[in-house]
Amino acid sequence: MDVVILIVALLFVAFVALGVFVSVKAVRAAKRSVDRTISQARRTVEDTTLRARSIGQTGAAGELAQLRLSLRTSMRSTQDALQSGVAEDASLSESIELFQRLSAHGHELDDELRQLERDPDRVRVAERLQDVRERTERITHAADSLRWAARDRARKFAEDDLSSLSAQIDVESGALRHWSTAEERPEREPMVWPEPEGSGAGAAGAERAGPATGDQGGPEAIEPPDPRRQQTYPWQKAPGRTRPETTT
Repeated sequence: MDVVILIVALLFVAFVALGVFVSVKAVRAAKRSVDRTISQARRTVEDTTLRARSIGQTGAAGELAQLRLSLRTSMRSTQDALQSGVAEDASLSESIELFQRLSAHGHELDDELRQLERDPDRVRVAERLQDVRERTERITHAADSLRWAARDRARKFAEDDLSSLSAQIDVESGALRHWSTAEERPEREPMVWPEPEGSGAGAAGAERAGPATGDQGGPEAIEPPDPRRQQTYPWQKAPGRTRPETTT
């Protein structure tokens, strides 16, 4: 009885632990999904705001908004291209490491541009504008180089695979079209069906026997049985060996 109670208790504890583990995993997954959705929504709002500022505002404020928008767009496009390509090409892992180092400089520059947007000293902002413009161009150029290199590499592999596939298809198509005409085909031996059992032996026996008379269409002559070849059955008495009747 104690063993049964112990087993039931262990099963209960195991089910409770499993339920807690599944609940924690579900909560974490839901939290990641919510955080991802919030980040995407915040990113969309910021991009829309920067696009509106770059179009509606003039001077240093509009140029800063344009620099931030181009920086964010270039970095995000490069990140998506590298992450989607590394699943098929493992050599892009080194490029991802380089992009992560570049992303640190990109985030630092984005923070500086955001601070310059909020800075009320427009004179100092104008003095810093040339420096941040050059840094933005360098970072975006590096990100664009990585992105286009990854795309060119993927396109090159796709072209090579397509060329190889096209060559194989051409060979297979030629093999399928290489048929021979009726004159070129070798003559086949006529197919002979097997005769029914007994028909061959009977026909051969009839041919060996031949007609009994000169008239091939007349009936065959029946020879009388040879008395020497008559079969004697066990219940018959041999001829000439009958015992003489005794007289009393």
